[in-house]
Amino acid sequence: MLSITIPIFNEEPNVEPLHAKLVQSLEALGKPFEIVLVNDGSTDGSAAALDALAARDKRVKVVHFRRNYGQTAAMMAGIRYASGEIIVPMDGDMQNDPADIAKLVAKLDEGFDVVSGWRRDRKDSVLQRTLPSRAANFLISWISGVHLHDYGCSLKAYRRDVLKDVKLYGEMHRFIPIYASWEGGRVTEVPVTHHPRMHGQSKYGVERVLKVVLDLIVVQFLARYANRPIYVFGGFGIGAMTLAVLAGVWAVYLKYFENTSFIQTPLPLLVVTLFVTGGMSVLMGLLAEIIMRTYYESQGKPVYLVKGTVNLPSEPS
Repeated sequence: MLSITIPIFNEEPNVEPLHAKLVQSLEALGKPFEIVLVNDGSTDGSAAALDALAARDKRVKVVHFRRNYGQTAAMMAGIRYASGEIIVPMDGDMQNDPADIAKLVAKLDEGFDVVSGWRRDRKDSVLQRTLPSRAANFLISWISGVHLHDYGCSLKAYRRDVLKDVKLYGEMHRFIPIYASWEGGRVTEVPVTHHPRMHGQSKYGVERVLKVVLDLIVVQFLARYANRPIYVFGGFGIGAMTLAVLAGVWAVYLKYFENTSFIQTPLPLLVVTLFVTGGMSVLMGLLAEIIMRTYYESQGKPVYLVKGTVNLPSEPS
């Protein structure tokens, strides 16, 4: 079974043509399939369009969120409700080409666990989308050690077992190939077609690059230090205390050898700042990441609320 999962947010004009292209491409594959559409709190007529589609085609499954939770949450819901052994997420704006699904699936048949789409010829604004994306892709590849040209392309193909223990937060859906590679999975990429947007407006902006960088820091921290956080906390603490000691020694030197009073130099304040401000802000931020994951995962809490489903049980199996 092949599961196509698609987040939908205010894409009413694209719902029908996307379904038509998907069905044409998937039927040509000759494999059983389902299409899981996640309505991410759309405020236009997308919900009604999705329900009408599901009423006509029982292969279409619909999940409605109570409000907008973002692409990552919608993608995670799609994966959670999918029943296929191969899961193919893609965007709902028709910039991904359903005809490329065949190429991704064929690559999986060669023994790979994750096949990522590469929008080699992007049809987006160069300054607002393409250049920031290239910078982010270079940074992600350099830090993670998993070299892909296009982490931001939603069109990917996964074997289900690769996604079994993956929990997604923030903008982390793009990092699934990294998780898979770190767990020993085989990851590759293939060039895919990218179409210009015909309807609606893009929901992405330059500010997303900053979010991606911050999420990447969290991914690296959790991957390397989640089971040994003392390496981070202790390392930062020792470094801060070392700088504080050096600042204190310098202040003492100035007082006794340069006749400079403590109140004439900011060094004593620097010592306090190093011990308090830096330690509290950075370490509490990292602790908050761990606590947040403990809260969700220990209780089995999802990061979204489902309003209703169509052609699906109220809870996924």
